[in-house]
Amino acid sequence: MPAPQRARARVREPGPEGQECVLLKHGEIFLRGRNRARFEELLHRNLRDALQGLPGPAWIEKGRSVTLVGPTANSPLSLEELVACVRRVIGFNLVQPAVRVPSTVEDIGDHAVRALRRAWEERSGGRGVITFAVRAKRRDKSFPLTSSALAAAVGERVRLETGAQVNLTAPDVELAVEVERKGSYLAWKRVAGQGGLPVGSSGRALALLSGGYDSPVAAYRAMRRGLACDFVHFTGAPYTDASSVYKAYALARELNRFQPDRTLWIVPLGKAQKQLAIAGAGRLQVVAQRRLMARTAGALGQRLGAGALVMGDSLGQVASQTVANMAAVDEAASLPLLRPLLGWEKQEIIDEARALGTAEVSVLPDEDCCSLLAPRQVSTHARVPDLERVEKRLEVDELVEELLAGAWAMEPGADSAGPASCAAAPEPGPGQDG
Repeated sequence: MPAPQRARARVREPGPEGQECVLLKHGEIFLRGRNRARFEELLHRNLRDALQGLPGPAWIEKGRSVTLVGPTANSPLSLEELVACVRRVIGFNLVQPAVRVPSTVEDIGDHAVRALRRAWEERSGGRGVITFAVRAKRRDKSFPLTSSALAAAVGERVRLETGAQVNLTAPDVELAVEVERKGSYLAWKRVAGQGGLPVGSSGRALALLSGGYDSPVAAYRAMRRGLACDFVHFTGAPYTDASSVYKAYALARELNRFQPDRTLWIVPLGKAQKQLAIAGAGRLQVVAQRRLMARTAGALGQRLGAGALVMGDSLGQVASQTVANMAAVDEAASLPLLRPLLGWEKQEIIDEARALGTAEVSVLPDEDCCSLLAPRQVSTHARVPDLERVEKRLEVDELVEELLAGAWAMEPGADSAGPASCAAAPEPGPGQDG
């Protein structure tokens, strides 16, 4: 079977009037002042990268605080495919299917009437009563009407010709008019974007990825603040099977839908966990192994050029996530530890995981390293001197180097199989005996 045609996103001049496209509203980079151009360039680079995964070519048109994307002539791409793709690009607040229209009040009104009827048909088959509002933004100051006057004129035209009722507070349909110097656009639907800062604008981080709900959501939240996240997963190999690796692969693949593809690192931790237990960690076992994870991830992150680690801790959610235990883990890390979910409740995290598409993976059963050799009671107030006494019985620095030597990389591209197909992950590497 021949490989599908991939999108060749390119910047171009405005397309023909009447052409459908997707209007993207920029998020908080609008407030970036002198650095705004750099943020916009990175945002458009990430957009071009996202479009590469589509089965046909697309064009990009840069506007002032908005960006337009559309299928090229004879492209097999549908508007729905484009919307589904670009709404995952972090940095855009709003995604709107739109059409390019001539920059006259009469032509804008014509298209607004058609768009309202189209939305009415999609919503209720054209039956019943529908309410609408027109929001206009005149960025081309040579246009004869102000933004409010244009909205009023178009709204009156739509009301008279369709019989729809005006509701400026909570309309069923919102028609958005954008008057740019290069042309005007009319949008008839609002799809929430990801918001946030373009991925990569805040540097790089290494996200610790388990198989649960929390860590993928934490990684996503870090991405929304501009961090490009590589991933590291600690497995209990050789004492656990490969199920947690498959889950981590599927989760990383799903998260890579929101950023240019990044690498997943697998670190077999089982033997080191056993050494901690033999060294007499006891109730400190969980915190001691989390310190070891932080040390190892910090060393790996530094080699990758990461400026921070990201963890899914939520304060007080489990016994190991107390202030004292978090402080003990922080003390062992060579990079700053970011915890985006620190104040979140569990249900909030689960709801976000469902919205992201990671929940269906997280719910799958697996053998993870966290339950391996875990004591019946976990210390909630671990003291660093007590932990250091356990660690002195081991050669911790050498242990970290051994863990890094046994680590191996996976490339979970966002355009691979669906997130629930954990079997789509490659077979475990030499450090994994599952």
